[in-house]
Amino acid sequence: MTYRVIQWSTGNVGVRALRLIAHHPELELVGVWVHSADKAGRDAGELAGIEPLGVAATNDVDALLALDADCVCYTATADLRPMEALAEMTRIAASGKNIVSSSVVPLVYPPHVEPSMRGPLEQACLDAGVSCFTSGIDPGWANDLLPLVLTGTCESVETVRMMEIENYGVYAQPTVVFDTMGFGKPLDHTPLLLIPGVLTFAWGGVVKQVAAGLGVEIDEITEVVEKVPATRDLDLGYGRIEEGTMGALRFEVQGRVNGVPRVIVEHVTRLDDALAPEWPQIANHSGYRVEITGSPSYTCDVQMRGTADDPAAGLIGTAGRIVNAIPAVCAAKPGLLSALDLPLITGHGLMRT
Repeated sequence: MTYRVIQWSTGNVGVRALRLIAHHPELELVGVWVHSADKAGRDAGELAGIEPLGVAATNDVDALLALDADCVCYTATADLRPMEALAEMTRIAASGKNIVSSSVVPLVYPPHVEPSMRGPLEQACLDAGVSCFTSGIDPGWANDLLPLVLTGTCESVETVRMMEIENYGVYAQPTVVFDTMGFGKPLDHTPLLLIPGVLTFAWGGVVKQVAAGLGVEIDEITEVVEKVPATRDLDLGYGRIEEGTMGALRFEVQGRVNGVPRVIVEHVTRLDDALAPEWPQIANHSGYRVEITGSPSYTCDVQMRGTADDPAAGLIGTAGRIVNAIPAVCAAKPGLLSALDLPLITGHGLMRT
């Protein structure tokens, strides 16, 4: 069966998703939404940097939603506009289209999101008989699918820790690095990410999802933050970091069971590899790690490498998780889905022979 798909946005994740949809043997691209007027009317293949696809991009929402499509791949940025993104997805669902998305990240585990916030989208899905699945890498498969698969081989489990260990010095997104995360700011500055409750809002869902997969309930989520100053001035190419301002950040979102941290998301983020050498490292300085303490105990490191044509492995892996899930999402029960509701998503049809 071939599924007809609309790609919604052509930003960092969206352009990779567009390329994946175009080359997926079970998917057919039928529409593309773009925000900027200068992209409207251009061929989708041109926007994706591939061959012409014969599908013109548009910023006409009504025209897109009138198309005969099975699914919308929604990747519009939502960090600073979650309610607007939810409203757009609600409208998409009401038009009778399934949704896969990387945008409103707390929806990786829908029960984590307050009913007042998720309710309109959930009801639109149920009324139209469609499904919505949100994922990516982190939050996403690196801290839900991967640890759950590993725990499925254990005799017993004491703790599960999911880690991102990254050098963000090469992450050329100045709004995220400087404003959202607070790099380059005084150590006593509180950026958006570190406002109390924000870490829990973003990553508490994966903590609860892993706990649910293990059959336990989280009774409290706590946040732990540690900052380290830059030891020298840093020129990142997209901005400067002055010595003494924040150059490395480590935080934990701890899910407690009977008062003990049992399921933990941890991020170790540096702008320079020499900073905080005592903090965890992965060979080649970046990647994802799952640590399970139990019988047996596991340490699983994941390194991601792009291609010569596209070195942005993380963006490809984010897009791949949701695009490859489209057939399963279209076949799933109506409503808001998590990884616990879907079968194992494989690279079916993707081997280039």
